[in-house]
Amino acid sequence: MVRGKLVFITGGVRSGKSSFAEHYLMNEQARRNVYVASGVAVDGEMAKRIERHQEDRENYPVEWMTIEQSRHFEQIVSQIQEGDGILWDCVTTWLANELYESNMVEVEKQLYHAIDQLIEKAKVVVIVSNEVLDEPLSTYESVVLYQKWIGRIHQQLVAKADYAFEMEYGISHQWK
Repeated sequence: MVRGKLVFITGGVRSGKSSFAEHYLMNEQARRNVYVASGVAVDGEMAKRIERHQEDRENYPVEWMTIEQSRHFEQIVSQIQEGDGILWDCVTTWLANELYESNMVEVEKQLYHAIDQLIEKAKVVVIVSNEVLDEPLSTYESVVLYQKWIGRIHQQLVAKADYAFEMEYGISHQWK
């Protein structure tokens, strides 16, 4: 099988990333549309956002298979079939879930290995992440650590990506 396409989409909170990613994937006409959700409903606002995303997918003309995977992203590989379209939403949430409970050096290696495996198996892999590096570095050590990891992960994913988009105000800008 031909190597699948990797698409990276970033942007600020509520910039239209998820909707753009969902439509991008649906246009690819993959065998199955697989939504990998990293969000955990830790508060009312997050619960509402998760519910809204679920309702959006229910109203689309295609069927979605959802995998809830807040940590250990590599575990989804065994659930993916040849020719699937995968949408992972999102890297920043996943990183926050992993950062304080894992050996991040090992987690990062596992992430890139899993992405490589998915690209070999799937028709297209669409990865969504929040742009959190537009602001100055924080003075809080834990936030600086998060910014360091997300910056490196974003750079690696974009380097692997066939296409990279940034969303602003519901408008996409293609960087790669």
